[in-house]
Amino acid sequence: MADKLSPMMEHYLKTKEEYKDMILFYRLGDFYEMFFDDAILVSKELELTLTGKDCGLSERAPMCGIPFHAADLYITKLVDKGYKVAICEQVQDPKLAKGLVERKVIKIVTPGTNMAAETLDDDKNNYLMCISYSGEDFGIAVTDISTGVFMTTTVNEASKVVDEINKFEPREIIYQEAFEMSGVDIQFVSEKNNTISSVAPQHYFNYDDSVGMINRQFKVSSVEGLGLKDFPACIISSGALIRYLYDTQMNALEQINNVNLYFSDQYMLIDSSTRRNLELTETLRDKKRTGSLLWVLDKTKTAMGARKLRTFVEQPLLRKDDINARLDAIEALNDNLISRDEMREYLSSIYDLERLMTRISIRTANPRDLLSFKNSLKLLPFIKNLINEFDCKIFKSMYESFDPLEDIYEILEESIDEDAPITIKEGGIFKPGYSAAIDEFKMIRKNAKDLLAALEDKEREATGIKNLKVKYNKVFGYYLEVTNSFKDKVPDYFIRKQTLANAERYTTDELNELSDKILGAEDKLYALEYDEYVELREKLAAETKRVQETADDIALTDALSSLSFVAVRNNYVRPDINEDGVIDIKNGRHPVVENMLGNDSFVPNDTFLDNTENRIAIITGPNMAGKSTYMRQSAIIVLMAQMGSFVPCESAKICLCDRIFTRVGASDDLASGQSTFMVEMSEVANILRNATRNSLIILDEIGRGTSTFDGLAIAWSVVEYIADSNILGAKTLFATHYHELTELEGKLSSVNNYCIAIKQQGDSIVFIRKIIKGGTDRSYGVEVAKLAGVPDAVIDRAREISDFLAEEDLTGKVRDLKVNNSIENKVKNKKTVKNEEPGQLSFFGSSEEISIAAELKDMDLDNMTPMKAMLYLQELKKRLNS
Repeated sequence: MADKLSPMMEHYLKTKEEYKDMILFYRLGDFYEMFFDDAILVSKELELTLTGKDCGLSERAPMCGIPFHAADLYITKLVDKGYKVAICEQVQDPKLAKGLVERKVIKIVTPGTNMAAETLDDDKNNYLMCISYSGEDFGIAVTDISTGVFMTTTVNEASKVVDEINKFEPREIIYQEAFEMSGVDIQFVSEKNNTISSVAPQHYFNYDDSVGMINRQFKVSSVEGLGLKDFPACIISSGALIRYLYDTQMNALEQINNVNLYFSDQYMLIDSSTRRNLELTETLRDKKRTGSLLWVLDKTKTAMGARKLRTFVEQPLLRKDDINARLDAIEALNDNLISRDEMREYLSSIYDLERLMTRISIRTANPRDLLSFKNSLKLLPFIKNLINEFDCKIFKSMYESFDPLEDIYEILEESIDEDAPITIKEGGIFKPGYSAAIDEFKMIRKNAKDLLAALEDKEREATGIKNLKVKYNKVFGYYLEVTNSFKDKVPDYFIRKQTLANAERYTTDELNELSDKILGAEDKLYALEYDEYVELREKLAAETKRVQETADDIALTDALSSLSFVAVRNNYVRPDINEDGVIDIKNGRHPVVENMLGNDSFVPNDTFLDNTENRIAIITGPNMAGKSTYMRQSAIIVLMAQMGSFVPCESAKICLCDRIFTRVGASDDLASGQSTFMVEMSEVANILRNATRNSLIILDEIGRGTSTFDGLAIAWSVVEYIADSNILGAKTLFATHYHELTELEGKLSSVNNYCIAIKQQGDSIVFIRKIIKGGTDRSYGVEVAKLAGVPDAVIDRAREISDFLAEEDLTGKVRDLKVNNSIENKVKNKKTVKNEEPGQLSFFGSSEEISIAAELKDMDLDNMTPMKAMLYLQELKKRLNS
């Protein structure tokens, strides 16, 4: 082994020791290099070539590298795999360095702090969440550093923490170690939401330190001014999150200048199953935006508006006044379509002011960013004037406070050249007239020959030396050359530089000054433009809060205009919001399905639920007839109404629902070892434990994952439980193939039967897709199988088996089953109700058993000898055993 590491490698290892749990990107010239274990890891993860470097050791150090200009792409790949990356940058001009160039870590990139353009979706926030836990209360703080959003809340139940995670879908979660003892399986929740989660150092969660962090970040003397005084859990989680940002971003985070304290009762809670089943932001099957509710509603013109509209969809409102305020705004937009469309045209030219302002505030914005910023600001006065044309509370209030930022626009208009480059160290940034010093250097660089020629002419005329010339070489720079024949005419202010055989070389103070200007003009020009640009960017960064407030107004205007545009184009109507517990939808339509089919092809349906005699609707009918679409559309219409949107129907009275629950379809969750039926029952358990009287429940085919008798028993019991107003009493749409459940109408006062109308043509059926009053006594499964193309032989045999099974009058037995009116007491006493009469586990046997049963039914015992009967029984036994 060599005696000593190289100085550069010593510095690398010292830096790596400080950031040992991260990958260190170490800047060397035009590359970021990684060494030793980092190099081996990164070369494998990014499929880079692994090389080596002499570093003073007996063996070469493993090394790999990436070009610094492509770093964002590689960093994003590593961060997406769950790694954290520390960026060690050159912080000294190599030309000025005496020895090793000074380097230090300037930023740590994590999933929630990565602001590379490749990682940010225009229509979605990139949230980072922090969770604190005191043993009683949970504190939750959430931020998007790319837009400056910062929010906090406190909850007292572990399930509500999961609700908040599902709501925000953060890219990264940091949490207090004690949170692992709260009962929340954070790793499971993180994997389900594709989130990276990690424990933060315990000292982050010190209360006094957190207060100091909050006061420093938001520039206040007390947390009381932020409304946080009475919420210690919010203080701890917010302070910890700010500390984490300081430690990773290593800058002032000027874009985060306001904290929004919110409470969960402001918004409808939507769990992950409901979000998935209703396909709010992505489709269930393909995880694509196309085919989701957001796809239908999002016709926004700006990235800010798209993000705002997404929050509308993900966080429906619970306060009637807030909902009606949005509905009033949409109605005002609908009443003035010419002004609305003109405003949308202006909005289409607005860039992402929130993220542009963040780049300005963290000093990464380039001249092209400022041009986009300026071109956006130019349109703000026109938008403000149009806002005043809409007669409603939201727009009237917005007009009064709307800041068109005209002073900032004027600064940019006077400064940045329209052809400014992306880089900030190669000049060409500023317009002529912005800076006299910059203009002078530009003029010198452009007119150097003319200036030298003018000086030459001037000195010839002043001295009378006709062959005097201004010349240049790399050793002496610019000089005046005079032949020996004119030496006697050289004036006293000429300064000798060099003597030649036949000439003398001189300089003057004026030539020296001009020479310095010419020779240093480009470097000085670039340096001066850079300094002026940095100063301009600092001036703009000081206006961050103003710009963010205007950007929020633009986002809200864009989101509401989009909802207006969709409402008019698709013939949506304003819902009537009530607090009487009534949902009354006339000719409701599924917004996504009708958008794909076309308005003329979709069959609308009514929905009526209340808190008394119409609390539960049992819906029967065959598969493919439209039960799931009908139930989903009812839930989506309720959700749309509470987000403040017009809705797809002829008319709608919508009561405030605190939650919407859906259990639609099921699939195996093999990763966690859960079968289809276990997933189904887990979702049902979640609904029954968390729903309230003010919830809307959508249940589709409960109990299909087990035997017919068990499934029917569970479905029946679930309806009884929901129907009991002393236990739950929630409004429910319950689709089922167990047409035996139609017997509950009349036995439970709140239950009503509905079915999907069909038309039977011979052995086939035609779906009418209309919900009508009443139940059905069969499921038409064989007919649906025929429509699906199942071979005729299978269909014919299925009819035979169906006819045979129909003779076992299951419905008659169900009809005699009495409703369990004591379920409330059983729930209170936490008793387990056991089947008094255990039955078989499976209603249907195998195909062989069914075949044997049919043969036994047709057997002619009167004409069979004892021996023949014995042999036949042995044959049947053999067939059963095999």
